[in-house]
Amino acid sequence: MSVKVESFRDDWTVADLDAAFTYLAGKDNVDENRIGILGHCWGGRVAWLGCCHNPGYKACAVFYGGRIKISFADGGLPPIEQAGNIPCPVLGIFGNDDQSPSPEDVDDYEAALNAAGVTAEFHRYDGAGHGFQDFTNEERFRETQSADAWEKVVAFLDRRLK
Repeated sequence: MSVKVESFRDDWTVADLDAAFTYLAGKDNVDENRIGILGHCWGGRVAWLGCCHNPGYKACAVFYGGRIKISFADGGLPPIEQAGNIPCPVLGIFGNDDQSPSPEDVDDYEAALNAAGVTAEFHRYDGAGHGFQDFTNEERFRETQSADAWEKVVAFLDRRLK
């Protein structure tokens, strides 16, 4: 079953993320003070959105997340307008050839985080478009940029969550 973007609701997504966070934080083998969130594409938007609503996250990584500047179905504020609620550093990984988000969108994301005083570390890759880490798609996949991005996200998460 696929969900249409038009029927996607930010409030429902936040509720799902909070339930997942609570479940994870309640596990005996999980340190609730070292939970981060990461997402690619739509999941990058979801990661940003989740951090806007849950002060428990200690790190957020957004891989080419688009549509952060708009809200969905529930009439809430767009995630970009909630940047000041983000409790943790944000790593952004983006391709300069992407149009969703475009380089201008990425500039706006970074400016919103900076204006809100959120620590942000953004990396942008020339020759890479949307989905450049999708190794199953020969047209999109960029091995060199993808490997560098993974090194950066692992180092970021190590610094923030270990």
